[in-house]
Amino acid sequence: MVVVMIQPWFQRAKLGIFIHWGIYAVKPTGESWPFFLGEISYEDYMAQRHGFTAKHYDPQAWAALFAKAGARYAVLTTKHHDGMALWDTAASDLNVAKATPAGRDLIGPYCEALRQHGLKVGLYFSHLDWSHPDYATLPKAIPPGDHGDASKANSFNFRVHDPAAWERFLVFHRAQLRELCERFHTDLLWFDGDWDRTAEQWRMAELRDQLHQWAPGVILNSRMKGHGDYQTPEQGLPTVTPSGPWEFCMTCNDHWGYFDTDKNYKSVRQILWYFAQCISKGGNLLLDFGPKADGTFPEEQIAILEGLARWNSKHAEAVFPTGPGLPLGHFDGPSTLSADHRTLYLFCFYRPEHSFPVSGIRNKIESVRVLGPGTPLASRKLGGAAWSNIPGVLWIDAPEPTDLDPDATVIEIKLDSPLDLFRGEGGAIEHNATT
Repeated sequence: MVVVMIQPWFQRAKLGIFIHWGIYAVKPTGESWPFFLGEISYEDYMAQRHGFTAKHYDPQAWAALFAKAGARYAVLTTKHHDGMALWDTAASDLNVAKATPAGRDLIGPYCEALRQHGLKVGLYFSHLDWSHPDYATLPKAIPPGDHGDASKANSFNFRVHDPAAWERFLVFHRAQLRELCERFHTDLLWFDGDWDRTAEQWRMAELRDQLHQWAPGVILNSRMKGHGDYQTPEQGLPTVTPSGPWEFCMTCNDHWGYFDTDKNYKSVRQILWYFAQCISKGGNLLLDFGPKADGTFPEEQIAILEGLARWNSKHAEAVFPTGPGLPLGHFDGPSTLSADHRTLYLFCFYRPEHSFPVSGIRNKIESVRVLGPGTPLASRKLGGAAWSNIPGVLWIDAPEPTDLDPDATVIEIKLDSPLDLFRGEGGAIEHNATT
């Protein structure tokens, strides 16, 4: 097996855009699961393909907006669990080029546009395929579990064990993945739908090697039964920092794909809070949007991207060239640290009216200012015992209201040397330098 280190661009990226786009954008049904769970017939669900036009799809406009928002990569659904591919795959006629009014490949122009705007190309791919007749076989020992019994929603018998059919499905599965890798030269593959089979049944170790042959250097997410490169916590923000590289994927409202009646959008300020939490812990935020069937984004989603663009442009130096900041207990909020460890950035989601504390910094403070307007702030250390290398608490004067950012204010602290933190439990001071 070829061992490949994760590409360094990923952990520097900070912000990615997730796009769920497919025939499920035509009616407010949701992506794939409604027919699996019997909420709609398979036939009615698939009939949505007749309304999937992509007539206003402009990948150049997409890429320009993503880049402006500060994203470094984007991930588009090439095929969800319903099996409808967004490229003209030779492995199946169930694709938008042959089966929808869109009538063309939608993945190639997306990849080209991202690269022209300096973004890395990510492609989502569902391992499972609920429309492929050879997928509908599972060993009888595997119970339906949390995913229900799909035989209630369609004609497939999910309790028949047919090894020959499974082998045919794996040939199809590999054929589509090879197309995506060799035709589009993707930088990242974002997998989903691996839960029905074991790593051995999927032959994931073999697949990892194949993917690196077809797309050298490709990054693989965690949904590879232990053979991926990074973790993908979903919707629930981690309260304990995941080990290794990670990315938090989250919807901007309550649905992954376009759902016209869902107006429960998070505000820009709320999204920035999630973003700051991720980058302060060394992770990325993969923020999801759902275009309409014609390829345009709802105005609420454009407003979010524009809000991110405004804030990231103003505060870029606190985000993109930085790493995790202060550990818990030093500052009441997220923070980041510059690559040379000499500049701290504090993210304030409240509006301080008085001085606020930062504890444990042993370094001499060279300057404190509000990032953006550049307004200097007075600060002073109180308490501590410098002769015992125990620092006082740094108290920073609150910015003037005119210097506060409407979504999140960032305070920059310049240090005289790489950050030196006091992490002890404290205790009695048995020597006083003043006597």
